[in-house]
Amino acid sequence: MLLKDICKFIETKIPLKYALASDKIGFADEYDLNLEINSVKVLMDLFKEDDDKFDEKTLIITHHPPIFKPKTPTYTIHSSWDIIKGGANEALADSLNLEVVDVFHAQTGIGRLCKFNGTYHDLEEIIKENFPQENTRIVNKPKLNDKIEKVAIVSGFGLKNPDYIKLAKDKKVDIFISGDLTQETAVLAKNNNLTLIDLGHHNSEIPGLYKLGEIISSCGVNVEVINKGEPWNKL
Repeated sequence: MLLKDICKFIETKIPLKYALASDKIGFADEYDLNLEINSVKVLMDLFKEDDDKFDEKTLIITHHPPIFKPKTPTYTIHSSWDIIKGGANEALADSLNLEVVDVFHAQTGIGRLCKFNGTYHDLEEIIKENFPQENTRIVNKPKLNDKIEKVAIVSGFGLKNPDYIKLAKDKKVDIFISGDLTQETAVLAKNNNLTLIDLGHHNSEIPGLYKLGEIISSCGVNVEVINKGEPWNKL
């Protein structure tokens, strides 16, 4: 399948118009659009060591924009995938057994407001089953039998934004789930009695990465989703 035809298919499913204006999406460099592509690799982030492994008949799809110019044809699908209905946030909601009812941040379309029918213990068990426990952090842990009904989610970066913490409080959610918790936002949530669950940036976006791979594979090309894990080790 030609490179241009694969990308045209992707853009019909995930239109570029949904991306934030400042976002770096699309091709990472200039490539031959008539190149015949044999396989597609879907990654969260691209490292030079991986770029060196792939041949020119491979198309790399990344969620995060690469910080260098790859030699292998590379196409980024970022905020458009976060924002579009049926994208990264719906995939995260599905992995948490949440029912999406609305957008979290109306101005951008980022995040979702969801319903949950169960206790905190029920939700905790779902998280433990689907996400690495060693990477999960919580602020203001509820009692196990506390009823949980309203949950806000943002795939990726939501917990580093103080405005999102305030918005979650204003929307009276029981729990706000995302990644990238900071000292500042943890203290802010602690003082506002708001429960935060930090799954980690990478881990909260993994359900969406696999769903993205499924969508791309529906055009008939061979697709492999490569989950390399978080870009660090522990001492």
